[in-house]
Amino acid sequence: MKKILVIGAGRSSASLIRYLLNNAQENQWLIRVVDRDLKMAEQKVKHHSNGEAVLFDAEDAEGRRALINDSDLIISMLPASMHIEVAKDAIAAKKHLITPSYVSKEMKSLDQLAKDAGVLLLNEIGVDPGIDHMSAMRIIHEIQGKGGEITRFESFTGGLIAPESDNNPWHYKFTWNPRNVVLAGQGGTALYIQNHRYKYIPPHRLFTRFKEIEIEGHGSFEGYANRDSLSYRSIYGLENVPTIYRGTLRGKGFCKAWDVFVQLGIPTEDFEVDCSKGMTYRDFVNSFLMYDEDLSVELKLKSYLNIDDHTMSMLAWLGLFDAREIGLGMATPAAILQKLMEEKLSLDPEDKDMIVMWHRFEYLLDGKTNELHSSLVTIGEDQTYTAMSETVGLPVAIAAKMILNGDMNLTGVHVPILPEIYNPILDELSTFGINFEETHA
Repeated sequence: MKKILVIGAGRSSASLIRYLLNNAQENQWLIRVVDRDLKMAEQKVKHHSNGEAVLFDAEDAEGRRALINDSDLIISMLPASMHIEVAKDAIAAKKHLITPSYVSKEMKSLDQLAKDAGVLLLNEIGVDPGIDHMSAMRIIHEIQGKGGEITRFESFTGGLIAPESDNNPWHYKFTWNPRNVVLAGQGGTALYIQNHRYKYIPPHRLFTRFKEIEIEGHGSFEGYANRDSLSYRSIYGLENVPTIYRGTLRGKGFCKAWDVFVQLGIPTEDFEVDCSKGMTYRDFVNSFLMYDEDLSVELKLKSYLNIDDHTMSMLAWLGLFDAREIGLGMATPAAILQKLMEEKLSLDPEDKDMIVMWHRFEYLLDGKTNELHSSLVTIGEDQTYTAMSETVGLPVAIAAKMILNGDMNLTGVHVPILPEIYNPILDELSTFGINFEETHA
């Protein structure tokens, strides 16, 4: 019996573990799910005869190595910063490793060591990164196979709320780590290229430079730039493409409202606010505005940033002007904003989430300019098997099956841009209703 070690039983692991357990008896697998929260691991395994839940701290180096040595395949669902030590242990034990996270410089540096050990370190095999790579590369290779030349590539992905659960003016609820959402855009200048001209968007302008994107049958969205689009030229073999732009999708109105926080300087962890002495959310936002005894907080904010009425109503709905105590001690502005948003934008028990992905290709073929749009919209089952969990976990699980069955014979550090990886995974994802629709503009 082959042993699959899944390190991390968080929200994004649910669909991954369900798939592995559903296929365990047929393939003679033992699925060992380990987490520092044993109850969470047990909830995912559900007493399955081919499953095992184990209490485990991933920072326990000795215990980690023992588990890896006793496994045939490792899947790390840990935070990205923790993958490196797992990867080093996997190489030492000559065991394959899968992660859904971006390839870091440290991970890339392990390429030759992994090849020497005959080990595959497969990364970026979730949704974004992951399904975005695979779906884009399938179309890029198809166009190039016909003799076409890609002149524009744009790609956007968003974790959003399903239409039937959309009951707030932000058209958004947390379907992922709230802290990451609050700090989005704080990681540095966004880089892209348009008509051969390099473009840069500094963090304080990111949410003013959004694109409006219409997806047929699903309405309008807003897309703001990801930090680095330029690296994808080499990843996708589009070194000479005139335009490449990657971004994140949100509902209409989100970017203007979020830009208010950015202009005030709230999404930061650079300092702490003492809100232990009865500070209210109204006091909090006022602390970022000029002193004026005569003007209300609302009027000061509106005039300071020239905010329209709809955006002001979104901020008021969120509770930004409430005379309600924050209830924290010393806390960063980002942590205070996160607390406020979690109170109003967390999923209700019956809510469903939604993943939206949209690609735009322009290409020359037989002397003519063509434009192709490819879109994915998938809605989760419930709060356990969310669209986020499905689109992150299923590609990982299918890749694991392929590796153990000898259908993926690669070594070194890889991302899923090769046909032998993306074709079978995309084909199987379609059986779960994770499909792309293509339209020619």
